[in-house]
Amino acid sequence: MPIQQISGCIGCEACVKSCPTDVIHMNKTTNKAEIRYPEDCQICHLCRLYCPVGAITITPEKHIPVMVSWR
Repeated sequence: MPIQQISGCIGCEACVKSCPTDVIHMNKTTNKAEIRYPEDCQICHLCRLYCPVGAITITPEKHIPVMVSWR
């Protein structure tokens, strides 16, 4: 599982909106983000980068450096 955990979520939905593969969804009961489809994660780091409180952790065994293209 590439994304290890979402702890300290404040329910802002930034990770949900930034995920291009629809891996993260809001849990309507807890109003917190949850990982529904971890096997579909492309490790793009967008969820981690957009989270305002740093609640998302990427597991070390799946961690790849962030690629930024400057043109």
